[in-house]
Amino acid sequence: MADFMIHTLGCGSAKPTPRHNPSSTVVEFRNNLFMVDCGEGTQKAFQRQRLKISRLGHIFLTHLHGDHVLGLPGLVSTLGLQDTGGSLTIHTFAEGAVILKKIFDFFARNLPYKIQFNILSPWEEDIAFENQSLRVRTVPLDHRVPTVGYIFEEKPRPRHLRRDMCDFHGVPVRCFNNIKEGADYIKPDGTLIRNAMLTTPPDPSLSYAHISDTIFLPELAEEIGPVDLLFHETTYLERDAALAAEYGHSTARQAAEMARLCGAKALLTGHYSSRYADDEEFVKEASAIFPNTLLNHEGLRTDLLKL
Repeated sequence: MADFMIHTLGCGSAKPTPRHNPSSTVVEFRNNLFMVDCGEGTQKAFQRQRLKISRLGHIFLTHLHGDHVLGLPGLVSTLGLQDTGGSLTIHTFAEGAVILKKIFDFFARNLPYKIQFNILSPWEEDIAFENQSLRVRTVPLDHRVPTVGYIFEEKPRPRHLRRDMCDFHGVPVRCFNNIKEGADYIKPDGTLIRNAMLTTPPDPSLSYAHISDTIFLPELAEEIGPVDLLFHETTYLERDAALAAEYGHSTARQAAEMARLCGAKALLTGHYSSRYADDEEFVKEASAIFPNTLLNHEGLRTDLLKL
C-alpha cells in the first residue's frame, strides 16, 4: 500500500460528459482517505476504485458550486447504511455548513455516525487539518465564488537508525524513538554520542497541492510550493484564454506556468471543459512549458513516491 497516493474520481467541469465525472479526488495517506470535493457520481467512482468507504474521515470542499458538492447527499446516505459509527468531518465555509446541514437533515436523518463541520475562511490561509504526520493548509483562490485550494504536507519523517552503531554504543531500545527524532545519546559513563553517529538522514517528506477553480495567480506560487505533485485546474486551452478569465478559470498553459513557478516536481491536469473532444490537447499545451505533465483521467492513481 502506498504511503501517499492520489486517486482521481472525477476530472470534468460543470457540464458532465460521457468521458468525465464532475470533480472529486481522494488523497490516500498512510491508510487514511481524505476527499477533495464531491461532485455527482462520486460514490460510484469511489466503489470503482475499490476504495474502502470506512477509511474516509474527511471531505475538503474547495467551493460551493454544484459540480463540486452535489455528490455529498448520496455519499453521506451511503455511509449511513454502512452502520460503522465514527464521524465524518466536512471542511467548508460557514455558508456551506448551513446549506449542507439542511440537506442532510432532510435526506439523511438518523445517521449512525456524527457529521462535523470545520469552518474555514475563504479569504485567508488556514490550517484545515493536522495530526502527527500530516498538515493540510488552505490558500485563497480567485473564482466567481469564494474558493480555496488545499496543500497536503507530510511532516518531517524520522531519521533512520544505524542499528549497528546503536548496538555498538549500547543504546537501549527505549531510547530509539527519541534518537530517530534527532536526540543525542549519553552513555552511563557520561560519554556523549552525537545523533549523526547513530542515524542517517530521513526520507524526504512528500506534498500535494490541489488548486481547484481559479484564475491564474502567479503571486501564489510561493504559498503553494514547492510540492511533489501539483493538481491545477486546466479548464480551458490557451486559445480560449478570454473565456477562462471571464468564467474564473485557468488554461493548461497557465497551469504549467504555475507548476514551474512553485517548484512542482509534476503537474496533474484536470477540470476539463466539455467543449474539448481531445484531452491530449491539455497535456500537449502544458508540456511545452512544463515537461513533467501528467494527463489526468478517472481511475488514475498517482503515487507521489514514484514521480
